[in-house]
Amino acid sequence: MGAVSSTIASKLAFFPPEPSYQVDLDEQTQKLKLLGVSQSEKGEVSILQTKRGHYIFSVFVRNKGATMTLLFSHGNAADIGQMFQFFVELSDRLRVNVMGYDYAGYGRSNGEPSEQNTYADIEAVYKCLKEIYEVKEEDIILYGQSIGSGPTLELATKLPQIRGVILQSAILSGLRVMYRIKYSLWLDIYKNIDKIPYVSCPVLVIHGTEDDIVDISHGKKLWELSKMKYEPLWVKGGNHCDLQVFPQFFTHLKKFIISVERQSDYSKNVEVEESIIDLDYTLDITNEIKCRPSIEEIEKSSRISTEQKEIIPIRPSTDKKLKPRISFDKREKSRKSMDYFRKSRSSTDQSERGRNSIDRFGDMMRSVAMCNIDCLKQTLAEED
Repeated sequence: MGAVSSTIASKLAFFPPEPSYQVDLDEQTQKLKLLGVSQSEKGEVSILQTKRGHYIFSVFVRNKGATMTLLFSHGNAADIGQMFQFFVELSDRLRVNVMGYDYAGYGRSNGEPSEQNTYADIEAVYKCLKEIYEVKEEDIILYGQSIGSGPTLELATKLPQIRGVILQSAILSGLRVMYRIKYSLWLDIYKNIDKIPYVSCPVLVIHGTEDDIVDISHGKKLWELSKMKYEPLWVKGGNHCDLQVFPQFFTHLKKFIISVERQSDYSKNVEVEESIIDLDYTLDITNEIKCRPSIEEIEKSSRISTEQKEIIPIRPSTDKKLKPRISFDKREKSRKSMDYFRKSRSSTDQSERGRNSIDRFGDMMRSVAMCNIDCLKQTLAEED
């Protein structure tokens, strides 16, 4: 029953926009690059395979003076092309590296979006950060925006040594966006309210007081339930998608970054000792991923069902130079067409995106949509 509810919720709760970017291969550097995105040369593009058999796109914005890396999970109705300028601004103003990624079914990533797929997506990105970019767990800050708070907190409960968590306009759960329910229900998705108490690092919560998509009560409750509370930022007059235009937004983020950077060695040692009793929360990623599959492998994967659970074995990368790129046979002069990336979403995705809600449950789950999706209070009023 739980699997059925998750499938229904996924089809009604996710609203991937039309891809805002193209992906092409630089003939000189043999690296992937974003097309149609300003300052795209600042991003290092990778393709990652998840344990659920999908290929997802990620982009890494490097800051030479950084000691911390943000792993950013964006909100609904967005992709890394739309978010790229924000990634660059975060990197420049906070002096951090930023790794952003598209969920399955978003941007040029293949597959269909679902709660479980987003969990597999963020695990693949985390694995890439550790193995390819050699970023230590204790130097990572997880950043979840709105629905991105779901995969962020899921991963945070499994990583006892991460440096911090940032929750921007976060949700308590999918259904709680619509209803004030007392207990978590089986048909709910992203039950952040039940996970936040198990996060063992400093948590910064940022929320707008005038958020008409996800009420500020969500942010306040998440902050209240946090084990290690950091001073929250309640942006007066802030809505769901405009918090970055307020001057206190970056100022407060910078204070948080400096604070977690200065955590004493003693504090870190204590956290490590305490985490020993919570070994069950250690991330278990047994499936290999590859940050540089060939175009031939990607095209082959597109013919396999995206719901297939068995993953095609792929040899781990041995490149030690931290320069993620697609490997290509030098003997092959004519590059394969990049049409795969432009056609990764199936026709059924297009039809599902446009269909109307079929019942009250559908209306409830649509309320998780962000930015360009109104909270469905009007829908309920009409039904009453």
